[in-house]
Amino acid sequence: MSRFRRMVTGAAGAVLAASVLTACGGSGSGKTELVWYTNPDSAPPAGFKGAFGQAGIAARCSTDDYTITTQQLPGDASQQRIQLARRLAAGDKGIDLMSLDPVFVAEFSNAGFLADIPEDQAADLTADTLAGAKDAASWDGKLVTAPLWANTQLLWYRKSLAEKAGLDMTQPVTWDQIIDAAADNDATVGVQANKYEGYSVWINALIQGAGGDIVSDVEKGVDAKIDVNSAAGKAAAGVIEKLAKSPAKMPDLSVSNEGTVLGPFASPKGGFIVNWTFIFSQYKADKTVSKDLGFTRYPRTTADQPSRPPLGGIDIGVNDATSHKTEALDALTCITSAENQAQYAAETGNMPSSSAAYDDPVLTKAYPADLLEAFQSSIEDAGPRPITPYWSDISSSLQSTWHPASAVSPSTPGRSARFIKDVLDGSKLL
Repeated sequence: MSRFRRMVTGAAGAVLAASVLTACGGSGSGKTELVWYTNPDSAPPAGFKGAFGQAGIAARCSTDDYTITTQQLPGDASQQRIQLARRLAAGDKGIDLMSLDPVFVAEFSNAGFLADIPEDQAADLTADTLAGAKDAASWDGKLVTAPLWANTQLLWYRKSLAEKAGLDMTQPVTWDQIIDAAADNDATVGVQANKYEGYSVWINALIQGAGGDIVSDVEKGVDAKIDVNSAAGKAAAGVIEKLAKSPAKMPDLSVSNEGTVLGPFASPKGGFIVNWTFIFSQYKADKTVSKDLGFTRYPRTTADQPSRPPLGGIDIGVNDATSHKTEALDALTCITSAENQAQYAAETGNMPSSSAAYDDPVLTKAYPADLLEAFQSSIEDAGPRPITPYWSDISSSLQSTWHPASAVSPSTPGRSARFIKDVLDGSKLL
């Protein structure tokens, strides 16, 4: 905790001075104003009327006692973390609620930034929450945030290409199979391999899919066991090396992200992409792609191990320094209700963390039943990134040693393990 606070306190004074003005603001109606800092939502579709996304939830959850307003955080998850961390370290009371990437939950809780959720409320909040989402919202055996939506990656493919390649997509497929199928048929495989968090997501999924972990014993903090230099780590490096050397790679592999893969996948050379739940909505208006769009579980790293799909999403935390803790905790229940999760999913394509929300008519009308089932099972069986307060350091270390993908080799896991250890020990800087 002290190490974390030293990292952010240097810039916190100026931020606090500015945020005091925010904290003193009111809704203009005499009611308490709860300020919810949200990650950006996608733009509403043409013709959409009313409040959209998280702003819509805020409007629906405002009561006679308080009004919930939203402030938008930067689009990049790392920048969201930095902005929130600096303000929370300064004891900023101008943040009441916050949308957090699950990967930062342990860090913020360990630093004392998140208000305790009463046990009875925690039980109610997660009564029907999918296992992967509940685990990611917890730290040190307690629920410390409330899951709003859970994200997962599927393997999306062009049915025509899979048929041409002779792949049976009703059975589990491996990375080797899809890379070979694309290479043999002048098609592409899209991934996230830029030097950013999305690349760490891919590396983690590959390693967990081979039965390993990047780190374990995370409760030991900086003394966690570093496991990346293992058979699983080498299997992950083998997949990345194979794609990087294959004609199936997209030309922009070293800077690829969730958005850059969309165009090539929709082109005549489109074959396979791993990507989040928004893909179905992304191509709904493109009749050529939508009628040829298939989906299945995330690819296996090794043929004998079930895949562990990536897990993302957003959890809602309450600022421990807020002057409106009672109201903010009350709002937490409404914001993450199954009804709001379903409505939010129908609007944005970001899937619920609540199993009950998948039965809501607003969602079942918008998505095919088999796709909703695929999303649920993928979230349930997901492999979260290590739940540790030091994930930001570990992730940045991975990116430094595994990027670019074209340089990955069998020696990469060993170099990565040594660098992670040095960073956590403080003997090297990122």
